[in-house]
Amino acid sequence: MNAEQIALLKGMLAQFSANAANAAAKPYADQIAAFIASAARPWSGATVQGHLTASAWVLDRTHTHAAMIHHRKLERWLQPGGHIEDDDLSWRAAAQREVTEEIGLTQFIAQPDAEQLFDVDVHPIPARHDVPAHFHYDLRFLFVADVDATLDGPLKLNADEAHDCRWFRLTDLANDPALEPSMLRMVELGIRNFS
Repeated sequence: MNAEQIALLKGMLAQFSANAANAAAKPYADQIAAFIASAARPWSGATVQGHLTASAWVLDRTHTHAAMIHHRKLERWLQPGGHIEDDDLSWRAAAQREVTEEIGLTQFIAQPDAEQLFDVDVHPIPARHDVPAHFHYDLRFLFVADVDATLDGPLKLNADEAHDCRWFRLTDLANDPALEPSMLRMVELGIRNFS
């Protein structure tokens, strides 16, 4: 990551904010823009108040299922994603690396505007061991995996990252009262984009 990638991200956030498909996400884009303006290396885990993360909303090729992990540290179902590394070539590349590391997917179907943000979120991360409480400024990208969730077998669990990983039917997620608002926002966007 470098100054060029930060400049690109500023443009991506401005475009996302201007065209946000869900009004609830716009304030998060503004928070992330303010954060990156105030931090020298906003992707670095050493940034005390928090850091940028990259995650992926992964649909199967039928656009009916989303891949999720049961996060080992946070103890809840989430989209694949995580920390950005210095040698990631782009924000989306960081999200794709996380998908491959966490659930083993490597083949994706090209999508229009693939480099654009699908969603953004800012959420607190509780203190754990020697890591103080901080914020994740999450950049979310849409991926369509070249698999059919009902035919092509299970995802590949990375046990270091998660207790479980699996495909969930979007219509089931949309009706899950326990799903947190940021997850429901991505479910609704996924359904809307492909209906």
